[in-house]
Amino acid sequence: MDTDDYEVSATIPDWQREKAERFWDPGRKLLASIRMYQKLRGRKSPIARLRCKAQVLRHRFWSAVSGADIPINCVIGGGLLIPHPNGIVVNPGVEIGVNCLISQQVTLGTKRGGGIPQIGGHVDIGAGAKILGQVIIHEHAQIGANAVVTHDVPSHAVVAGIPARVIRPGDGCPVIDAPGIRQQPR
Repeated sequence: MDTDDYEVSATIPDWQREKAERFWDPGRKLLASIRMYQKLRGRKSPIARLRCKAQVLRHRFWSAVSGADIPINCVIGGGLLIPHPNGIVVNPGVEIGVNCLISQQVTLGTKRGGGIPQIGGHVDIGAGAKILGQVIIHEHAQIGANAVVTHDVPSHAVVAGIPARVIRPGDGCPVIDAPGIRQQPR
């Protein structure tokens, strides 16, 4: 298969992306503890409750090791990649779509006006990006490093800057003129 023709799905999770490849893999171990807790939390048997408590301890351990603050009850689609989990902060109400990539030092949270972000399927979020408030990041979008996103991002669009602006449009997305950024002809 030619890699140029391959597009990561925004709807079907690729669970291989979450599989730990080595013993010391904090990002994937943290995700595994979240997944196992969510699988066990509704069960009533005493063994399941005990295992659930063990997953809470495991989550706390990997959160401390990785330096990530991803709530154990957060809604996360399958196939999430967090290769360098240090400094990632996620609000408990955020919904993250399938096959997303979140780099280090990313914040997904609220702002003064309230509301929380929703991240669509196969969204790549660059290092240090902040996505704040009630915004929707549509599928296949890319958020540049250190971008501060406070408005919706259309599908297939690339945004960057402070505040974030569209630098490469996606599906029917207008280009917003950003100072110092040359627009590439399509």
